[in-house]
Amino acid sequence: MSPIRSLLIGACATFAIAMPLAVLPAVPGAAQDLSNPGSAFGEDLPTQEYVNVITKTTRGHRIGKADAEAELIEFISYTCGHCADFARQADGTLDVVAIGPGQVAVEVRPVIRNYLDLVVTLLVQCGDTQNFKNRHRMYLYSQDDWLQKAINAPQSQQAAWARGDAAARLSAARALDLDDKLAQQGMSLARINTCLADDASAQAIMAADKADRAEFGITGTPTFALDGKTLKDTHDWPALSTVLQERFRPASQQSVTNGRFGG
Repeated sequence: MSPIRSLLIGACATFAIAMPLAVLPAVPGAAQDLSNPGSAFGEDLPTQEYVNVITKTTRGHRIGKADAEAELIEFISYTCGHCADFARQADGTLDVVAIGPGQVAVEVRPVIRNYLDLVVTLLVQCGDTQNFKNRHRMYLYSQDDWLQKAINAPQSQQAAWARGDAAARLSAARALDLDDKLAQQGMSLARINTCLADDASAQAIMAADKADRAEFGITGTPTFALDGKTLKDTHDWPALSTVLQERFRPASQQSVTNGRFGG
């Protein structure tokens, strides 16, 4: 087993609930749709003015209205297959029925499980804040391609990348065509290399990750916190959509949350 495959499997096994390594099946459209008559999402959707309101925070990037009714934090790893599944299943729905109308703001915070997480996080954070969401989704949506290249790389090359220093980060990005993805969006190679070689930014990312793990008790990815509280047993879109439905259900229809909130 290659070092990167072993490392990824070990990290994925730290969920509070057992999750298979296989790609999760697509969730039926009805299961993804938050807009039903039993919740506040059932109302006619307002304009999507907040879907591209993006600000940089101390530990990540926040998408949505400044004073949104609910604050959701996504703790994701760019090498986590379940995180990529979540992004593909949830992003569009959250944009349209939650973030855009201003009901929910979503803050994305990276979890660094391995050296490739750090490389991709540096690339996602490279460039202007307004385009963060595009870079974030680009790397998650294309994960199958570049992660497989990493798994298939010679073990000697993987060991060199695992050093995690600036030269190793540049080498990994080049070999896996991670830098090309930004270059194709119009970013210069010089700027990309500067971001990858930025040790201060790398250290800040690692420090933020350590702080989040301590504050929110993160043991696996994806993990979510709603209004400052870590959500228990909530590691995919079907589970999170249930929590959000309950959060926005009219008061007269609300039920007990079955202990899903932790913290």
